[in-house]
Order: sequence, then structure tokens, then C-alpha cells
Amino acid sequence: MSENFRVKNAKYLTSAVHRDNFLNEFPEVAFVGRSNVGKSSLINNLVNQRRLAKTSSTAGLTKMVNYFLVNGNMYFVDLPGYGYSQTGKKHREIWSDLIEDYLLLSENLKLVLLLVDIRHKPTELDMLMQKFLYVHNIPYRIIATKADKIAKSKVGQYLTEIAKVLQVTKNNIIPHSSSDGLNKQKILDLIGEINE
Repeated sequence: MSENFRVKNAKYLTSAVHRDNFLNEFPEVAFVGRSNVGKSSLINNLVNQRRLAKTSSTAGLTKMVNYFLVNGNMYFVDLPGYGYSQTGKKHREIWSDLIEDYLLLSENLKLVLLLVDIRHKPTELDMLMQKFLYVHNIPYRIIATKADKIAKSKVGQYLTEIAKVLQVTKNNIIPHSSSDGLNKQKILDLIGEINE
């Protein structure tokens, strides 16, 4: 197992709007989840940069597959968020074809980090995404974001609720906070394993 994996450098590389634009030079870790779940904040925390991945309070801002080159030999891939519509209507959207194309066609995808908000039960779309990853044999781990928004004494309780909905053990869910870096190194070490 890789220990104390570090991000020495990271830079934005390119954005893909079509399957023909996908990169395949290096191993990839993809970040997926509902709009506004904190994908960009997690990426920024992991790479020690505040503004590498653009964050927004407006849900559904990311519409492209964004590639970040990490340590010169790995991609962090920020996928479009799902679950919100920019039309202002309250109907749900299934994830875009772009997300599905990426997950099914990326030759060097080694790990997907499926993000859920620790404060809320996983949505139907979160469950569908988890099932999609499982059915297609795509390695994934669940990250429960925004752990700083609840009392530390309640983290275990919230993780139990998420685990129940997603039908996994609590040990398969890593709580994270971009504000205080909770479990940052644990996630980095998980990522470090893909290059071994």
C-alpha cells in the first residue's frame, strides 16, 4: 500500500465536451456526484490549491469533463454534476451522456470517487450511479463531503444512515471536510495506490 502520497504539483489541462476529446495518457481518478456536492472543493483540498478547480454556489455549473494533471503522471477528472436543471424547474435530470461516455470509454480510469453530502440521505440518482459503477465493474469509493457542517459526535450516525441507503458497510465511506482537511491523507493514499 502506498503511504503518505503527496501532490507535488497540479495544473488544469483541458476540458472535454465530447467523447472524442477524452485523454488517455495517464491513470485517472474521477470525481462524480450531485451538483454542488463539493467535487471542486475536494479536488482543491487534495492538491493544496484554493482555485484550481472552479467552485460555485450555482448548482450544475460544470458541464464539461475537466482534466487536471497531477504530479505529471496522473489525471484528476472532474465530471459534470447530476441532479439539477438549469431551467429552474424542480424535475430531476439523469446524468448527461457525457458522464456515461466517460465512465464507459476511458481506458485508464482506475478509481471513481462517488461524492455524497454527509448531511443528507443519498438520492435516487446517487443510488443509480453507485449501481452503474458496480454493474460495469468500475472501482469506486464513497466520499461523504461537508463533514464540518455537522457535529463531530454525529458523524458516525450520519455515516450509518448513508451506508444503510447505499447498502455498504460504514467502513466503505470516508467522511471529508475541505475546510479542515478531515481524512485528506486517507483519500490521497487511496489515490496513490492506483500508480502501483
